[in-house]
Amino acid sequence: MAELRRYPVKSMLGESVLAADVGARGLPHDRELALVHRDTGKVASAKNPRMWRALLALSAHATPAAVRITLPDGKALWSTDADVDDRLSELLARPVVLTGRPPTGAVLDRARPEEVLSDGVAAEVSVEVSTLGGAAPEGTFFDFAPLHLITTSTLRSIGASGPRGTVEVERYRPNIVVDTAGPGFVENDWLGRDLRIGERLTLRVIARSPRCAIPTLEHGGLPRDTEALRVPAARNRVIPLDGADPQPCAGVYAQVLRPGRIAVGDRLVVLPDSGRPEPA
Repeated sequence: MAELRRYPVKSMLGESVLAADVGARGLPHDRELALVHRDTGKVASAKNPRMWRALLALSAHATPAAVRITLPDGKALWSTDADVDDRLSELLARPVVLTGRPPTGAVLDRARPEEVLSDGVAAEVSVEVSTLGGAAPEGTFFDFAPLHLITTSTLRSIGASGPRGTVEVERYRPNIVVDTAGPGFVENDWLGRDLRIGERLTLRVIARSPRCAIPTLEHGGLPRDTEALRVPAARNRVIPLDGADPQPCAGVYAQVLRPGRIAVGDRLVVLPDSGRPEPA
């Protein structure tokens, strides 16, 4: 396992950790908080770049007491500051509330990524309303499931097909980056399989990860990169889960079958139906 990542505030830049106790709600502090639009009640997400791409200029760091939010100018806010809502509303030019409790029936807007590619990040494009956490514990801010994995094979494949020759892992916002030697999108074959990481953590892969416009956006100091979506659209347009249409995918979603502690450097094993371990 090459890297562990978490995102203490939804759609803000996250942080790497060396080890974590992973449970049913994923990594501790992952998507612990989110911004909610005061007027619409929708969760703020850079999946709708026209409205919320500025979130990716902010970074969040979790501490035991609170989350520290670093602004583009280097100044910091704390999630416990009395004026945090007002300051974030002013910065984003939209009325927001920072909260750890999703609204009942929480939803977010997801712009159609093909239209964002063709029309630009500031254009008014078609937007789909998505319910959060279809495969996550109640009361969480996950888009779908509590864990997202991506392999270094997938990152190499996407990067090698683009003009820059590389693509940054930050663009895909995974929790677990798995070091793999195989070519291409190897995690596609993990759908429906169980994975073991370290001595105890056991996951079940429940879907391939359809990609939105977020990988193409500026992430802090990283520039826009439309190839981060165009390459999966050209090379890995697959069915994410039963009943869905083919979509550009990179990575997989997973649920936790058995909790456990994992650390960077731990080995991931794909458990086949026969029960005989099969190295990733």
